[in-house]
Amino acid sequence: MKNIHPTAIVNPDAKLGENISVGPYAIIEADVEIGNDCIIGPHAVLYSGSRIGNRVKISQGASVANLPQDLKFSGEPTLFIIGDDTVVREFATLHRGTKETGKSQVGKNCLLMAYSHIPHDCVVGDNCIIANAVQIGGHSHIEDWVIIGGLAGLHQFSRVGEHSMIAGAAKITQDVPPYI
Repeated sequence: MKNIHPTAIVNPDAKLGENISVGPYAIIEADVEIGNDCIIGPHAVLYSGSRIGNRVKISQGASVANLPQDLKFSGEPTLFIIGDDTVVREFATLHRGTKETGKSQVGKNCLLMAYSHIPHDCVVGDNCIIANAVQIGGHSHIEDWVIIGGLAGLHQFSRVGEHSMIAGAAKITQDVPPYI
């Protein structure tokens, strides 16, 4: 069963799983794959290159697989991958990769809170919490079980080790070891 609001714009070439819900004014482009039991909120936009796992919830106004903010991007097809059971809250921005890696991705069972930004060529592991308005720089790698507090900023090419916790409003300019 697919519950697609009549005002939503869904390209007929998009691959939609079973038992999904698409809210009012949402836009789903052609090269999009959505798993089973997903909820796509109102005004969310899933651009070409979106790969959405099962049981993913994407809130209103979120933007998935938009063009990367990187001068080396030249229009090549790349991806943004979201793992199973992840929640993307309102107005989060998730940008796909460049030719360097071909993708950005968020693992399974993550929570990306309102206004968070996952940039080009970024990897976020499983079971991570990225709090409100966290801004991550391109090419960063966030390992499993990381929590990043609200308003934190991570410089590009940062690496955050597993089970680490970053304080709210922190400024990360170098790698953070695991369990810190």
